[in-house]
Amino acid sequence: MPADKDIIHKADVLIEALPYIQNFYGKTIVIKYGGAAMTDKNVRREVLRDIVFMNYVGMRPILVHGGGPRATTRLKELGKEVKFVRGYRVTDKETMGVVESEFMKINAEIVQELTTLGSAAISLSGKEDRFIEVVKHPDIDGQDIGFVGEIKKINSDVLQKIIASDIIPVIPPIGIGVKDSLPYNINADQVAAEIARTLGAMKFVVLTNVRGILKDVNNPSSFLTHVNAEEAKQMIDSGAVSGGMIPKVNACLRSLDRGVKKAHIIDVQIPHGILMEIFTDKGIGTEIVKK
Repeated sequence: MPADKDIIHKADVLIEALPYIQNFYGKTIVIKYGGAAMTDKNVRREVLRDIVFMNYVGMRPILVHGGGPRATTRLKELGKEVKFVRGYRVTDKETMGVVESEFMKINAEIVQELTTLGSAAISLSGKEDRFIEVVKHPDIDGQDIGFVGEIKKINSDVLQKIIASDIIPVIPPIGIGVKDSLPYNINADQVAAEIARTLGAMKFVVLTNVRGILKDVNNPSSFLTHVNAEEAKQMIDSGAVSGGMIPKVNACLRSLDRGVKKAHIIDVQIPHGILMEIFTDKGIGTEIVKK
């Protein structure tokens, strides 16, 4: 009896993935997931399912998440002013308490979902074991932006032990002050990029709610599947890359500065986008390489 064509197709897909699975076995992949891309629970569950798959085929995924929109909603509910300066949240002590609380709630939800899906996962706040040490961000346009940190050091020992045990670390963008030992809010793209750099990850993946980089923001058909670092920098300078895409591209470029082989920007709304980018010949998002 002839084999079902759908079954043959599925087998072909698995065979296509085999060399990638072999190549990435035991390798570290840092994934940044946050912002508006986290609000749809069904999408989030599928993303986490893909990360569990990666873990089961021998990869070592590290998940860094944001949660700014949820923190903003909570601050408004509390009647607290929400203010940004050049994209940075002005974070006084009370705001920092609310932001940290919301980030840790999101963190606990993700850890629970990953566990329910079958992988061991653990919360790793930047404050634990002084995992992420920061200094206070300087004033912007003469304004003190409060408890916003710039990363000084990633203490990777604890992280290495976790991933070596096949446990998925789930990391919120919170650091601890080098001088005052207080919690600081950090840009999640920066956290993920610095972790990828410190560990020399094989891949750095940014999940967002757009397809990737467009050569012309007004022309969807100008989507780029592959750019090098110099081309990406030129697109930022020319304004072709603008708005919220700038910190994502800059994070990718920073990750490439110290040993990360490839960075990817992927639309989280495309089902199994991570897997298609990593385990197939064509990919689905924008791939950024150093040269």
